[in-house]
Amino acid sequence: MDASACLAGRRSVRTFNGRQVDRKVLEEIVALAAYAPSWKNSQTVSYIALTGEKKAKIAESGIMDHAGNRRNITSAPLLVAAITRKGVAGYNADGGFTTSKGDRWESFDAGIAVQTLCLAAHIHNVGSVIMGIFDEDKVAEILGLDTGVFKVAALVAMGYYDGTPQAPKRKPVSELLTIGD
Repeated sequence: MDASACLAGRRSVRTFNGRQVDRKVLEEIVALAAYAPSWKNSQTVSYIALTGEKKAKIAESGIMDHAGNRRNITSAPLLVAAITRKGVAGYNADGGFTTSKGDRWESFDAGIAVQTLCLAAHIHNVGSVIMGIFDEDKVAEILGLDTGVFKVAALVAMGYYDGTPQAPKRKPVSELLTIGD
């Protein structure tokens, strides 16, 4: 699949056929996601892949009673938590901010990494949906994370899908692009 087809064809998938994502395929997806750009090449985003008890606990008590996310997680054979290391992206070596964006650059890097993960999954015909409605503290507790060092940036339900998900309507370029001097 060429880059244009990958970008234009990737969809948020919320219905999965139950087929497990092979570990080798998951490793290939993460290997491609590692090429996501990051602040000063800091590469602060990592992934925790879940298929069993912790995945079920997150669906049960970590998603702020969001029925759609509960359904996404329980129907997907794989849940990936994107984790970012705090205090690196957007910071100087002395701990001060390099940018006026403060600690928000961590989220920017995480967003790039998660989208790259989803595009890499699409290359392997693995569907994904990025979820942001979750209780970060509860999910971190379930995952056993040191919240002084790490934070949960996003949850991604992943799995194989049947058929081709339809694209929602997109805004035309004329609404998205302004060219100035």
